Amino acid sequence: MDFNTLFKITLLGFLAGTVGTGMGGVSSFIIRNPSNRLFSFTLGFSGGLMISIVCFDLLPEAFMSGLGISIIGIIIGVALISVIDQVLSFHFSGSHMKNEFLRTGTLMGISIAAHNFPEGLAIGSGLVADPHLGMSLAIIILIHNIPEGMAMGAPLSISGISKIKILLYTIYAGIPMGIGAWIGGYIGNVSQDFIGLCLGFAGGAMLFITCQEIIPKSSALWKGRTSGFSIIFGIICGILLTKWLG
Repeated sequence: MDFNTLFKITLLGFLAGTVGTGMGGVSSFIIRNPSNRLFSFTLGFSGGLMISIVCFDLLPEAFMSGLGISIIGIIIGVALISVIDQVLSFHFSGSHMKNEFLRTGTLMGISIAAHNFPEGLAIGSGLVADPHLGMSLAIIILIHNIPEGMAMGAPLSISGISKIKILLYTIYAGIPMGIGAWIGGYIGNVSQDFIGLCLGFAGGAMLFITCQEIIPKSSALWKGRTSGFSIIFGIICGILLTKWLG
Protein backbone atom coordinates (compact mmCIF):
# COMPACT_ATOMS: atom_id res chain seq x y z
CA MET A 1 0.00 0.00 0.00
CA ASP A 2 1.35 3.45 -0.95
CA PHE A 3 1.99 6.16 1.65
CA ASN A 4 -0.79 8.52 0.47
CA THR A 5 -3.51 5.86 0.76
CA LEU A 6 -2.33 4.81 4.23
CA PHE A 7 -2.19 8.47 5.29
CA LYS A 8 -5.80 9.03 4.14
CA ILE A 9 -6.98 5.93 6.02
CA THR A 10 -5.20 7.06 9.18
CA LEU A 11 -6.54 10.61 8.87
CA LEU A 12 -10.10 9.32 8.43
CA GLY A 13 -9.70 7.20 11.57
CA PHE A 14 -8.45 10.17 13.58
CA LEU A 15 -11.33 12.34 12.35
CA ALA A 16 -13.99 9.70 13.07
CA GLY A 17 -12.64 9.30 16.61
CA THR A 18 -11.76 12.83 17.67
CA VAL A 19 -14.61 14.69 15.95
CA GLY A 20 -17.22 12.28 17.31
CA THR A 21 -16.16 12.30 20.96
CA GLY A 22 -15.23 16.00 20.68
CA MET A 23 -18.76 16.87 19.56
CA GLY A 24 -20.03 15.05 22.64
CA GLY A 25 -17.65 17.12 24.76
CA VAL A 26 -19.08 20.31 23.25
CA SER A 27 -22.28 19.59 25.19
CA SER A 28 -20.52 20.95 28.29
CA PHE A 29 -20.41 24.36 26.57
CA ILE A 30 -24.10 24.25 25.67
CA ILE A 31 -25.33 23.44 29.17
CA ARG A 32 -24.51 26.47 31.34
CA ASN A 33 -25.01 26.59 35.13
CA PRO A 34 -27.00 23.33 35.18
CA SER A 35 -29.02 22.28 38.21
CA ASN A 36 -28.64 18.88 39.87
CA ARG A 37 -31.87 17.84 38.18
CA LEU A 38 -30.49 18.70 34.74
CA PHE A 39 -27.22 16.94 35.54
CA SER A 40 -29.23 13.90 36.65
CA PHE A 41 -31.13 13.95 33.35
CA THR A 42 -27.92 14.36 31.31
CA LEU A 43 -26.16 11.48 33.07
CA GLY A 44 -29.21 9.24 32.85
CA PHE A 45 -29.76 10.04 29.18
CA SER A 46 -26.11 9.43 28.26
CA GLY A 47 -26.16 6.20 30.31
CA GLY A 48 -29.25 5.01 28.45
CA LEU A 49 -27.64 5.84 25.13
CA MET A 50 -24.53 3.89 26.12
CA ILE A 51 -26.53 0.80 27.13
CA SER A 52 -28.48 0.91 23.89
CA ILE A 53 -25.49 1.39 21.59
CA VAL A 54 -23.39 -1.24 23.37
CA CYS A 55 -26.19 -3.85 23.50
CA PHE A 56 -27.73 -3.26 20.08
CA ASP A 57 -24.71 -2.27 18.00
CA LEU A 58 -21.27 -2.82 19.55
CA LEU A 59 -21.77 -6.30 21.07
CA PRO A 60 -23.75 -7.71 18.10
CA GLU A 61 -20.85 -6.61 15.91
CA ALA A 62 -18.46 -8.41 18.27
CA PHE A 63 -20.64 -11.55 18.24
CA MET A 64 -20.20 -11.77 14.46
CA SER A 65 -16.62 -12.84 15.21
CA GLY A 66 -17.84 -15.61 17.53
CA LEU A 67 -19.84 -15.70 20.74
CA GLY A 68 -17.14 -17.38 22.82
CA ILE A 69 -14.32 -14.97 21.99
CA SER A 70 -16.66 -12.01 22.53
CA ILE A 71 -17.78 -13.25 25.97
CA ILE A 72 -14.13 -13.68 26.96
CA GLY A 73 -13.52 -10.09 25.85
CA ILE A 74 -16.48 -8.86 27.93
CA ILE A 75 -15.18 -10.65 31.04
CA ILE A 76 -11.67 -9.26 30.55
CA GLY A 77 -13.09 -5.76 30.05
CA VAL A 78 -15.15 -5.89 33.24
CA ALA A 79 -12.25 -7.33 35.25
CA LEU A 80 -9.70 -4.79 34.01
CA ILE A 81 -11.97 -1.78 34.51
CA SER A 82 -12.76 -3.05 38.02
CA VAL A 83 -9.04 -3.05 38.81
CA ILE A 84 -8.59 0.42 37.31
CA ASP A 85 -11.62 1.61 39.29
CA GLN A 86 -10.01 0.36 42.49
CA VAL A 87 -6.73 2.13 41.67
CA LEU A 88 -8.56 5.39 40.87
CA SER A 89 -10.54 5.09 44.12
CA PHE A 90 -7.25 5.38 46.01
CA HIS A 91 -6.04 8.22 43.79
CA PHE A 92 -9.27 10.23 44.10
CA SER A 93 -9.63 9.46 47.78
CA GLY A 94 -12.12 11.28 49.95
CA SER A 95 -15.88 11.40 50.21
CA HIS A 96 -16.32 14.63 48.26
CA MET A 97 -18.90 14.13 45.49
CA LYS A 98 -16.72 15.94 42.94
CA ASN A 99 -13.98 13.33 43.38
CA GLU A 100 -16.52 10.61 42.66
CA PHE A 101 -17.60 12.24 39.39
CA LEU A 102 -13.99 12.88 38.40
CA ARG A 103 -13.30 9.17 38.84
CA THR A 104 -16.38 8.27 36.81
CA GLY A 105 -15.40 10.60 33.96
CA THR A 106 -11.84 9.24 33.97
CA LEU A 107 -13.08 5.65 33.82
CA MET A 108 -15.42 6.48 30.96
CA GLY A 109 -12.58 8.15 29.07
CA ILE A 110 -10.37 5.07 29.47
CA SER A 111 -13.11 2.75 28.26
CA ILE A 112 -13.96 4.97 25.28
CA ALA A 113 -10.29 5.07 24.26
CA ALA A 114 -10.13 1.26 24.54
CA HIS A 115 -13.35 1.01 22.51
CA ASN A 116 -12.07 3.31 19.76
CA PHE A 117 -8.96 1.27 18.97
CA PRO A 118 -10.70 -1.87 17.64
CA GLU A 119 -13.22 0.27 15.77
CA GLY A 120 -10.25 2.00 14.15
CA LEU A 121 -8.98 -1.44 13.13
CA ALA A 122 -12.37 -2.12 11.57
CA ILE A 123 -12.29 1.18 9.65
CA GLY A 124 -8.77 0.59 8.34
CA SER A 125 -9.29 -3.01 7.29
CA GLY A 126 -12.72 -2.13 5.89
CA LEU A 127 -11.29 0.61 3.67
CA VAL A 128 -8.70 -1.83 2.32
CA ALA A 129 -11.35 -4.46 1.53
CA ASP A 130 -14.05 -2.06 0.24
CA PRO A 131 -13.59 1.75 0.30
CA HIS A 132 -17.36 2.37 0.28
CA LEU A 133 -17.89 0.02 3.25
CA GLY A 134 -15.00 1.57 5.15
CA MET A 135 -16.28 5.12 4.59
CA SER A 136 -19.80 4.20 5.69
CA LEU A 137 -18.40 2.53 8.79
CA ALA A 138 -16.35 5.63 9.63
CA ILE A 139 -19.43 7.89 9.41
CA ILE A 140 -21.51 5.54 11.58
CA ILE A 141 -18.78 5.32 14.22
CA LEU A 142 -18.32 9.10 14.23
CA ILE A 143 -22.03 9.59 15.00
CA HIS A 144 -21.96 6.85 17.64
CA ASN A 145 -19.04 8.55 19.36
CA ILE A 146 -21.08 11.69 20.09
CA PRO A 147 -23.13 10.20 22.97
CA GLU A 148 -19.96 8.55 24.27
CA GLY A 149 -18.35 11.99 24.48
CA MET A 150 -21.44 13.20 26.34
CA ALA A 151 -21.19 10.32 28.81
CA MET A 152 -17.58 11.22 29.46
CA GLY A 153 -18.07 14.99 29.59
CA ALA A 154 -21.09 15.11 31.93
CA PRO A 155 -19.39 13.67 35.05
CA LEU A 156 -16.22 15.66 34.35
CA SER A 157 -18.32 18.84 34.17
CA ILE A 158 -19.98 18.04 37.51
CA SER A 159 -16.53 17.47 39.05
CA GLY A 160 -15.55 21.05 38.19
CA ILE A 161 -13.21 20.43 35.25
CA SER A 162 -13.09 23.44 32.91
CA LYS A 163 -15.03 23.20 29.66
CA ILE A 164 -11.91 23.61 27.52
CA LYS A 165 -10.20 20.71 29.31
CA ILE A 166 -13.32 18.56 28.91
CA LEU A 167 -13.29 19.22 25.18
CA LEU A 168 -9.59 18.33 24.98
CA TYR A 169 -10.02 15.16 27.04
CA THR A 170 -12.90 13.94 24.87
CA ILE A 171 -10.79 14.61 21.77
CA TYR A 172 -7.87 12.69 23.30
CA ALA A 173 -10.19 9.70 23.85
CA GLY A 174 -10.74 9.52 20.10
CA ILE A 175 -7.05 9.37 19.15
CA PRO A 176 -6.72 5.55 19.49
CA MET A 177 -9.15 5.21 16.59
CA GLY A 178 -6.61 6.82 14.28
CA ILE A 179 -3.91 4.46 15.53
CA GLY A 180 -6.21 1.49 14.99
CA ALA A 181 -7.08 2.70 11.48
CA TRP A 182 -3.39 2.94 10.61
CA ILE A 183 -2.72 -0.60 11.84
CA GLY A 184 -5.85 -1.92 10.09
CA GLY A 185 -4.88 -0.23 6.83
CA TYR A 186 -1.26 -1.39 7.06
CA ILE A 187 -2.03 -5.00 7.90
CA GLY A 188 -5.08 -5.23 5.65
CA ASN A 189 -7.39 -8.04 6.75
CA VAL A 190 -7.01 -7.95 10.53
CA SER A 191 -8.03 -11.14 12.33
CA GLN A 192 -11.79 -11.09 12.97
CA ASP A 193 -11.22 -12.99 16.22
CA PHE A 194 -8.94 -10.22 17.45
CA ILE A 195 -11.46 -7.51 16.53
CA GLY A 196 -14.24 -9.51 18.23
CA LEU A 197 -12.15 -9.86 21.38
CA CYS A 198 -11.38 -6.13 21.43
CA LEU A 199 -14.99 -5.10 20.81
CA GLY A 200 -16.20 -7.50 23.51
CA PHE A 201 -13.62 -6.04 25.89
CA ALA A 202 -14.77 -2.49 25.14
CA GLY A 203 -18.44 -3.43 25.44
CA GLY A 204 -17.92 -5.09 28.83
CA ALA A 205 -15.92 -2.13 30.12
CA MET A 206 -18.51 0.42 29.00
CA LEU A 207 -21.45 -1.57 30.35
CA PHE A 208 -19.74 -1.94 33.72
CA ILE A 209 -19.05 1.78 34.00
CA THR A 210 -22.57 2.70 32.89
CA CYS A 211 -24.26 0.34 35.35
CA GLN A 212 -21.79 0.82 38.20
CA GLU A 213 -21.09 4.54 37.91
CA ILE A 214 -23.20 6.58 35.49
CA ILE A 215 -26.72 5.38 36.34
CA PRO A 216 -26.29 5.23 40.16
CA LYS A 217 -24.84 8.75 40.17
CA SER A 218 -27.72 9.98 38.04
CA SER A 219 -30.12 8.66 40.67
CA ALA A 220 -28.06 10.13 43.52
CA LEU A 221 -28.13 13.64 42.03
CA TRP A 222 -31.94 13.87 42.02
CA LYS A 223 -34.26 11.66 44.03
CA GLY A 224 -37.30 12.06 41.77
CA ARG A 225 -38.21 10.12 38.64
CA THR A 226 -36.00 12.25 36.38
CA SER A 227 -33.20 9.69 36.33
CA GLY A 228 -35.44 6.74 35.42
CA PHE A 229 -37.27 8.63 32.68
CA SER A 230 -34.01 9.96 31.21
CA ILE A 231 -32.41 6.48 31.12
CA ILE A 232 -35.41 5.03 29.26
CA PHE A 233 -35.45 8.04 26.93
CA GLY A 234 -31.74 7.50 26.22
CA ILE A 235 -32.27 3.82 25.48
CA ILE A 236 -35.11 4.63 23.06
CA CYS A 237 -33.00 7.28 21.30
CA GLY A 238 -30.11 4.83 21.09
CA ILE A 239 -32.36 2.18 19.52
CA LEU A 240 -33.63 4.69 16.95
CA LEU A 241 -30.08 5.85 16.22
CA THR A 242 -28.84 2.30 15.77
CA LYS A 243 -31.82 1.45 13.54
CA TRP A 244 -31.34 4.59 11.47
CA LEU A 245 -27.63 4.01 10.99
CA GLY A 246 -28.10 0.31 10.35
